[in-house]
Amino acid sequence: MDRNNMDYSALAKQVMSRCDELGRISQSDENLDRRYLTAEHKQANQLVGGWMTQAGMKTWQDEAGNLWGRLESKTPNAPRYLLGSHLDTVPNGGQYDGMLGVLTPISLIQSLNEQKVELPFHIELVGFGDEEGTRFRSTLLGSRALTGQWPKEWADVQDEDEISLRDALEKFGLDFDKVPNAKISTEDLLGYLELHIEQGPVLEEENLPVGVVSAIAGAKRFDITVQGMAGHAGTVPMPLRQDALCAASEMILAIETVAQQNDIVATVGQINNRPNGVNVISGETQFSLDIRSEFDEQRDEGLAQILAKMDDIAKRRGVQLSNKQTHAAPAVHCDPQLQNILSSAIEKTGFKPRVLPSGAGHDAMAIADICPVAMLFVRCDKGISHHPAEAIKVEDVRVTLEVLNHAIQSLPTELNA
Repeated sequence: MDRNNMDYSALAKQVMSRCDELGRISQSDENLDRRYLTAEHKQANQLVGGWMTQAGMKTWQDEAGNLWGRLESKTPNAPRYLLGSHLDTVPNGGQYDGMLGVLTPISLIQSLNEQKVELPFHIELVGFGDEEGTRFRSTLLGSRALTGQWPKEWADVQDEDEISLRDALEKFGLDFDKVPNAKISTEDLLGYLELHIEQGPVLEEENLPVGVVSAIAGAKRFDITVQGMAGHAGTVPMPLRQDALCAASEMILAIETVAQQNDIVATVGQINNRPNGVNVISGETQFSLDIRSEFDEQRDEGLAQILAKMDDIAKRRGVQLSNKQTHAAPAVHCDPQLQNILSSAIEKTGFKPRVLPSGAGHDAMAIADICPVAMLFVRCDKGISHHPAEAIKVEDVRVTLEVLNHAIQSLPTELNA
């Protein structure tokens, strides 16, 4: 119990039970898979919207399919804070990624209401419809709608079943041409807080239940093609080969080395090899490169070194090298004042504040375009995410609720004043 007589343990059990219930809404019978603008998305909005109403919030769905709940301050012209995360999942996903950041605030808000805690600002909680980007291959569709960043050409983007975004919205009961109405006013908008599982092993390694995010890493992605010369595995001497796969292998190891030297992360996650015959020298190898850092300059410096080393390898091995950039997102740094509020809230629960970057993208990246943002991470088992084995402890949820309560009740009516 705390000064508001909140039973955090009971609230934590409620959050975990609701995560279980929401996690059963899936378009697949075999695993958790809930994508944007599906029937399961609508069902999830209805279920979570009911919990918002039960918590004493005014609820609605915006023109992009995002679910909203609002806890009104008794001061009509008070400023407001946003809280939120996403309700969609990746295919074969876990039941805490995104969902925890919506369901935890609902339980806390209900308790604040029951304890008649008066806040000097409105709280608006949003369950974003699309953060993962698994249906239309473009991430943060829900949160981008709030910032007004919905290009008209998105209307014709199609999913794997050749259903356009326009048609999917229409089937969902929405209108693509009205999505710009989902853009929110920034008048009196003070900031955005997002709660999310860490999706990494740092907090578990340091035996800490929660942590404060310093920044969300900026990422660049490339498709790399190495063109060599295919040949007979038995007749071409080793010194005369232009083996694309061997060249690519050396390049991939160089990527790992440069990343370690520059304190960044770089990943080769996809490899395609041609002709891919057991007795044929590789003629062409394609691979992906994903490179990230919380500092864009540090990332780009490492990238320049990687490209230079790959070019040297290609020349030495007599192969042709080309690359195509497929994605770019700048790093987003969290607001220092909001970070300090979260750190102080953690201290009040008796834990050491741990500040760490997020290597994964979040809705906060989009919302940072319109207001200051901050994130609170929750420890997850073995750092596993985007997988059915995703797991968290009820005790960590209890601590999270307490931290979030302290933070909310410490938020100022003016930021960076």
